[in-house]
Amino acid sequence: MLKKIILSALLSAVTGIIYTHAQNVPESKVSSWVTHPDRSALLEKQATMPVFGQVNDAYPSITVNDNEKYQQIDGFGFTLTGGSATLINKLQATEKKKLLNELFSTKGAGIGVSYLRISIGASDLNAEVFTYDDLPAGETDPKLTHFSLAKDAGVISLLKEILAINPRIKLLGSPWTAPSWMKTNGSSKGGKLKTDCYAVYGQYLTKYILAMKARGIIIDAITPQNEPLNPKNNPSMVMEAAEQAAFIKSSLGPAFHAAGLKTKIITYDHNADRPDYPIAILKDPEARQYVDGSAFHLYGGNIEALTEVHNAFPDKNLYFTEQWVGAPGNFEENLNWHVNTLIIGATRNWARNVLEWNLAADASNLPHTPGGCTECLGAITVEHAITRNVAYYIIGHASKFVPAGSVRIASTISGDLANVAFLTPQGKKVLIAINNGKNKASFNIRYKNAAAVCSLDAGAVGTFVW
Repeated sequence: MLKKIILSALLSAVTGIIYTHAQNVPESKVSSWVTHPDRSALLEKQATMPVFGQVNDAYPSITVNDNEKYQQIDGFGFTLTGGSATLINKLQATEKKKLLNELFSTKGAGIGVSYLRISIGASDLNAEVFTYDDLPAGETDPKLTHFSLAKDAGVISLLKEILAINPRIKLLGSPWTAPSWMKTNGSSKGGKLKTDCYAVYGQYLTKYILAMKARGIIIDAITPQNEPLNPKNNPSMVMEAAEQAAFIKSSLGPAFHAAGLKTKIITYDHNADRPDYPIAILKDPEARQYVDGSAFHLYGGNIEALTEVHNAFPDKNLYFTEQWVGAPGNFEENLNWHVNTLIIGATRNWARNVLEWNLAADASNLPHTPGGCTECLGAITVEHAITRNVAYYIIGHASKFVPAGSVRIASTISGDLANVAFLTPQGKKVLIAINNGKNKASFNIRYKNAAAVCSLDAGAVGTFVW
């Protein structure tokens, strides 16, 4: 009897092992899309579909583990500047509709952009400088009776068309400046927000969000100031960390609360060389209660600074909100740097989104304000025909496959194969990898108890989905 019991237990154990192994074998095939640095393939779906099976020990392995989860992803996209909207709105109706579907739908050739940043008033990539309450020198409007979104009519109409395609797209608003009458220097460029205008500026931003909502446009988040340590742009405004903390806790946060707004307040919105800036704000308990997290650009510093802020305040979110490509651009170099540093680097350092800078410009990098960026290459160039530039493919490798609500999961780095992995709400696993080596690389994607052998040419970017 004892022998029968032992034999039965052994058989059950073996059966259990076999059953568990069978349950853990992943989907049998891997779909992949590739971009080559020489542009011979541009986000091109590959005909060959590797099959999960045994590990090939001759090749290095990237191990993906969806039991180890990190931050949720809010989306990937661009800044829809006023200039971008002007150019897209000039397209013929059929061409415009086709372009918007390509950008914002995930169906067919669509790249599924899921996050847009917009300027509150003009950015430096508008044709002119404006805010929503401009007055002649010497006049003020403390009750905001002259407030009007009229000069953003083109952006608003385009956003409505985009929302018809993707109603769930997230929108982040950033002001480049307060109205000049609220500023210490009375100018659109540089200067600071007057302390006695904190309250009215808090109401100005609240009024903006409510006015957009009345037009059917929900602003998910705002930053109080674009690049608050940069006085050189036109428009621009300086807002030191202590000033931003004071503005948030005394005016902006209470104004949002009083209006019942759920719009997130995201601090900083500038370069990663100053993680002390958002940390100083988050150390202030009165300001911190209103702050969702911190946003970064990377014209200075290292992407790892995001993890420094995360480690200091792990309950607060991180965002990557701007990086330009300088015209005329170098496709190979830009593809490599942006994928390694942002798509992979920013998300591995806790960013919930990655946004490239301007969505569209013309062949002369217009429009821009006097004193605005003259060399900002759009993700698309809108001229006689639409040209898709490097930022389009950088974002497309993520946005098309990693929708909002996805979660970053663990993946190992193997040699020259930098990568990041995600689990989508539909249960798909997505691995974005780049071959930083000088030769073609074959490698195993290991998941559960199986592996699929894939390959990437030197410098190529691949998105692998199973």
